[in-house]
Amino acid sequence: NHARQMSSYTYLFKFIIVGDSNVGKSCLMLQFTDNKFKSDNDPTIGVEFGSASIKHNESTLRLQIWDTAGQESFRSITRSYFRGAIGALLVFDLTSRESFTNLANWVEEIQMCASTNLVIILIGNKCDMTTQQEITIEEAEDFAKSKGLIFIQTSAKTSHNVEKAFRAVAELVVERIDKGQIDPENE
Repeated sequence: NHARQMSSYTYLFKFIIVGDSNVGKSCLMLQFTDNKFKSDNDPTIGVEFGSASIKHNESTLRLQIWDTAGQESFRSITRSYFRGAIGALLVFDLTSRESFTNLANWVEEIQMCASTNLVIILIGNKCDMTTQQEITIEEAEDFAKSKGLIFIQTSAKTSHNVEKAFRAVAELVVERIDKGQIDPENE
């Protein structure tokens, strides 16, 4: 029985969610792991943790998701959480110009702390709030392109593209493993 349990997934990936405070990182994780939305979410202190499995072709991918605090004071803590991460969702709030402006710092932070093989995708959250949007899709796509990232708009509230975002990261990781660019034993 133990052996069967061990092989209940093909790969185990550690994902991190990073970005400013209040962009919806915890809500994205909760929507993906529990199909729930909490509108009164308290700020994350340090790190929260969730997990979920997705099917990809014949494989089962187990995702361990680490949701980091966006507050500046936690930056030093969160560095250690980059260790062993193979996927990252870099999140900004489409209704907050500031969270978009800070993305460049986040990319720098990630590049300093994470493995060079880290697969990062850019998430513009709160796409349901169309009237309050401060960032155009073109701007977001241009930024993503300049950093070599895929851009996906999500809404943690309506669950629009939430699974798609996590799935996109996981599938890119698998693709790189298949191409031999990532050695899962080594990461």
